[in-house]
Amino acid sequence: MHIATATYPLDSFEEWSEYEAKLTRWVSEAAGQGAELLVFPEYGAMELASLAGAEAAADPERSIKAVSERMAVANVLHANLAERFGVHVLGASGPVETDAGVVNRAYFFTPDGGMSHQDKQIMTRFERDEWGIVGGGGLRVFDTVLGRIGVLICYDSEFPLLARTLAEAGAEIMLVPSCTEALEGFWRVRIGSMARALENQCVTVMSSLTGIAPELYSVEENTGRGGVFGPSDRGFPATGVIADGQHDTPGWTLAQVNLEDVRIVRADGNVLNMAHWPEQAPRLSKLEQIDMRQDSP
Repeated sequence: MHIATATYPLDSFEEWSEYEAKLTRWVSEAAGQGAELLVFPEYGAMELASLAGAEAAADPERSIKAVSERMAVANVLHANLAERFGVHVLGASGPVETDAGVVNRAYFFTPDGGMSHQDKQIMTRFERDEWGIVGGGGLRVFDTVLGRIGVLICYDSEFPLLARTLAEAGAEIMLVPSCTEALEGFWRVRIGSMARALENQCVTVMSSLTGIAPELYSVEENTGRGGVFGPSDRGFPATGVIADGQHDTPGWTLAQVNLEDVRIVRADGNVLNMAHWPEQAPRLSKLEQIDMRQDSP
C-alpha cells in the first residue's frame, strides 16, 4: 500500500469554507500521489477553534468547546473526502466532550463510508493537569481492506504494552499522530514509534504538527516531521526508517509498504521479537540484587 503521513501546519480561519478548502487540498494532493492511507496529526483539529473567534481560540475551556462542537461537521467533510478520493483517512485528533469528560479523539474514515475513532489512552502532564483531558475508551483494531490498523496517539506510543495489545489483536500497522512543542518531545515519540515497530515487527506511521500558532491555546508551538518505520530486519531498511520527512517542512511524507514483509519477519525474521515476547515474564521473577560494594558486610 501507499501511505502519506502529514507534517501539518495550523491555520486560522474566518469562514468554514477556508478549512474545507485546506483539507480538500491536502487530501487531493496525497491521493494524487497514489496514497491509499492518509495520517493527520494529534490536535490538528485545534485550528477549528479559530472559527469561534480569537478570544475563544485562546481560552482553554472555550477552545475545547469550539472544537468539540465542530467535530461532527468536520467528520462529514472527512467522510466525503475519503469517499471522493478513494482513500482511508485518520483525521487530526481534537478534544471531544463526552459523558466521561473531555477526551482526545481521532476519527478514522474508509472510502466506503466506514467511520470509527480511537481515543488517547494515557494523558501527558499538560493534558491532565492544565487542560483537564481524560483517557477515553479502550484500544481498537480496525479491519480494513488495507490490513489491520491500530492507533497510538502521541504519548501512547511510549508505552509498550499498549502496542503489544494491538499487535496481539492482529494489528500490522500502527498509526502515531503526534503534537510536540519541543524537539525532545518529538524524539520521544519518534523513538517510541521505532521501538514499537521493532518489538512488534510491524510498521508504525508518525505524523506531526509543525509551526507557530500563538492564537490557538495549547498548540502555540509545534515541531516535527512525518516518518514511517519498520523492524530492522529482512525486507526492511537496516535503519528501520522506511520514509523520513523534512523537519518542520509542511507536506506529506510518502512510503510504500507491503504487509507481506511484516508477516515474513514475524514468521521467519533474523530475530523473532514478536514470538519471543512472552519469554520475558518468567525471567522477571528471577531478579537478583547483588551487592558489589567492597565495604559491604
